[in-house]
Amino acid sequence: MPKTLSIDLETFSPVDIRDCGSFRYIDDPEFEILLFGYAFGEDEPTVVDLCSGEAIPDEVTDALYSSDYIKTGYNNAFERYALWKHFGRYCPPEQWEDTMVLAAVCGLPLGLGAVGSALGLPEDKAKDKAGKALIKYFCCPCKPTKTNGGRERNYPEHAPEKWAQFIEYNRQDIVTERHIRNMLLRWKPDETEHRFWCLDARINERGMRVDTQLVRNALDFDARYKAELTEKAVTLSGLDNPKSVAQIKDWLYQQEGITVASLNKAVVADVIKQLNTDKAREFMAVRAELSKTSTMKYEAMRRSVCPDGHIKGCFQFYGASRTGRFAGRLVQLQNLPQNHMEDLATARALVSAGQYETVKALYESVSGTLSELIRTALIPEPGCRFIVCDYSAIEARVIAWLADEQWRLDVFRSGGDIYCASASQMFKVPVVKHGENGHLRQKGKIAELALGYGGGVNALKAFGADKMGMSDEDMVETVDLWRSASPRICALWKSLERAMMKCIVRKCSTVSTIGHIRFDWEQGIVWMRLPSGRRIAYYGAQYGESRWKNGNAISYMGQDQRTKKWARLETWGGKLVENAIQSIARDCLRESMLALDAAGCDIRAHVHDEVIISEPRDGRSVEDIAEIMGRPLPWAEGLPLRGDGYECDFYMKD
Repeated sequence: MPKTLSIDLETFSPVDIRDCGSFRYIDDPEFEILLFGYAFGEDEPTVVDLCSGEAIPDEVTDALYSSDYIKTGYNNAFERYALWKHFGRYCPPEQWEDTMVLAAVCGLPLGLGAVGSALGLPEDKAKDKAGKALIKYFCCPCKPTKTNGGRERNYPEHAPEKWAQFIEYNRQDIVTERHIRNMLLRWKPDETEHRFWCLDARINERGMRVDTQLVRNALDFDARYKAELTEKAVTLSGLDNPKSVAQIKDWLYQQEGITVASLNKAVVADVIKQLNTDKAREFMAVRAELSKTSTMKYEAMRRSVCPDGHIKGCFQFYGASRTGRFAGRLVQLQNLPQNHMEDLATARALVSAGQYETVKALYESVSGTLSELIRTALIPEPGCRFIVCDYSAIEARVIAWLADEQWRLDVFRSGGDIYCASASQMFKVPVVKHGENGHLRQKGKIAELALGYGGGVNALKAFGADKMGMSDEDMVETVDLWRSASPRICALWKSLERAMMKCIVRKCSTVSTIGHIRFDWEQGIVWMRLPSGRRIAYYGAQYGESRWKNGNAISYMGQDQRTKKWARLETWGGKLVENAIQSIARDCLRESMLALDAAGCDIRAHVHDEVIISEPRDGRSVEDIAEIMGRPLPWAEGLPLRGDGYECDFYMKD
């Protein structure tokens, strides 16, 4: 057995980690480690009280930087970076393992307390619930009052009993984290997955460079624009607060004689249609501009940018426990607004130069312009440009490959348009983009985006089919035609569902007849084994009476996306296929990112299936990067991958 060193820290910083992230929190000049908890192997944990002047023993420091020891902790990117700052010496992630990742791999929640509850840990092994109040008291600034003598921070001498409890809290965290690790260690990810975790750690540490001048000016522009709009709205309406929904409803009744039940986005267009006067229509247009939130991402950048001008820690490894995909943190690169402006560079230059009046004169909406410029605030390293490269239609390619839907594979291998091909298969006529029967391509596109995972009419509506003029009858026909044209994909839904059901009922390994995905039963967890060899977990899987429909259903324990609580969730064939396809696409990205890193590429970020590389101007070409991403994978013979990319001087959508 390898030697282990369990580590847990308690720290102080004047900034709020929830707002700015751990890297900015740790980079603050006033940051310090208060308590250093550790344990060798299964030894009793020891807590070093650094705040009271104790020192970390030399044997611990030696082990901390020795490759002979695996350092463990929970969400230990924080510990590694904090210790780097404390000792001034880098702690390589290759020597560490993260128990939070281990929990996520097993389909458990990310929070330490939530994992303990899900596992049903006994009280002596569970996380100390009193910790939240102790952290607030010692780890955060306090408000100066007469009672506390005007101090802005609490030290051990201000509450010795609480400090003793805090030390025990730190000690108990070591016990809990180690116990969880021991329980789950048999399912530790393999070496390839660990290498990917290490790469993620370095990407988070490097971060993305921010154009801080652009960010400052964007925030200033927005404040000026909103102040002007507010003044205009007050002048038009006479309201004290033109943002108040109650006041606006009353004003519309007084002004227009109409009663409005709601002013949310879904109904506001219908409200505007009822207006009779130009004054009311102008007011509602101004209100719509006021309600635009174009600066939230800029605010996140401003809060989280580190002293070196980079935002760091934007990616949560295994943030989506069902597929292993990343979750976004801080600026949330996964949901940045797209840019469609033809003169994007001009608009960006004007904002950077502080030309507010020019921007207001040239563009219809200052808020809309700022929204489109959000991506452009992220810039490459000096002397470099961005190469942005992603997989072309990765999920459509993977589902065609897994189901062995031959006509689809032929389209991808020949470089054809899958939307045209799908429409042609559905309607039995040639479909050419901007050509013969080209009007059918949009139906093919909507069907491709909405129906691959077993969706029906509601799925088409979610992708806007009703808004593009399709009637319910059209949508029913589209579903039937798409399924008729894709029989092996439809069979894949049923095959995976049957295989998982048998695995649960018989408590043994089963393999789907289509796609050849394997399911394994191990101590109440059903594991879906992917072609890459990676497995995804369904914790507490059962087959029994459904809560939502007549008959039986497959269910498992997971986080309810609506309530955010640990609950029993139901699944079915289409959802299992979605999990498999997105997981395989994620593993394709893993292989490409590891290959790009091995080739010396400076990966700064990744968004869904897209990689963002800061590349010297005389370095690799887009074609070089696309070639690496499109290479065949040893575990995916016949999967027609293709990388597409472009280069830019600031982040943007091509």
